[in-house]
Amino acid sequence: MSRRRTSLLIHLVAVVVGLVIIAPVAWTAIASVSPQSMLISVPLRWLPDQLDWGRYGQILHGGSNSAGETFRAAFVNSLVVAFGTVAISMTVGVLGAYAFARLRFRLRAGVLLAFLGTYMLPQIALIIPLYLILSSLGLLDSKIGLVVVDCSLVIPFVLWVLSNYFMTVPIELEEAARIDGLTRVGALFRIVLPVARPGIFAALMFAFLLAWDEFMYALIFTSSNQSKTLPVAISEFAGRYTTDFGLVAAGGILAALPPIAIALAFQRFVVSGMAAGAVKG
Repeated sequence: MSRRRTSLLIHLVAVVVGLVIIAPVAWTAIASVSPQSMLISVPLRWLPDQLDWGRYGQILHGGSNSAGETFRAAFVNSLVVAFGTVAISMTVGVLGAYAFARLRFRLRAGVLLAFLGTYMLPQIALIIPLYLILSSLGLLDSKIGLVVVDCSLVIPFVLWVLSNYFMTVPIELEEAARIDGLTRVGALFRIVLPVARPGIFAALMFAFLLAWDEFMYALIFTSSNQSKTLPVAISEFAGRYTTDFGLVAAGGILAALPPIAIALAFQRFVVSGMAAGAVKG
């Protein structure tokens, strides 16, 4: 009987958590196809009398100087910045994490904690020095500049996750490979990386999400459609005197599609990768 009550309690908690997570997303989807009059009515009406798909058409097919043009340009910019950040961060992160996991050198733990400390710093504390650096390099209002500053946010995260995960890979596998003639680099690419693939995919997915959702740096360091990313573009849908909440909701739904696609593609690696990487440090 006690086991049955425990099972019922677990399922009840799972249902409550699921509703808490799904409810905002469901309301965003409903708001994106609801008339503006319904969204600002008092008392609030939860379901629209008729569906209005015009906002999606405005975003996807809007002409020049429209919210749709800004959104589409920002969507491309976000893809470029996110993939560029992930490519650099994963390359640096994999090599750096392997060094922290396998090599023994002075202040190893302190250096790794220093990287983690930079990740934990609030972004607002770094705005001025990063602005001055980008300004001196001529990288303000550019996608390259955003990739650089996003890497400063993503690389410490990748280093921390993957260094812990590489420690879970048995060192005997590498030793056997090196006895067979492989170099340390060869053992990394032919033995360690295939075994650590779950952790690598998990780190890759979260690195993409960090770069895709980043708002503060993009808001401060960009000003034109040539470099503005989606979080900034969607925030600008709110006017000075009025806000089309449905347009903001439609933009949010479309902006969520790439992360959802990546999460579905890598979902079987996420739990195993992050859980194993958090066990040993």
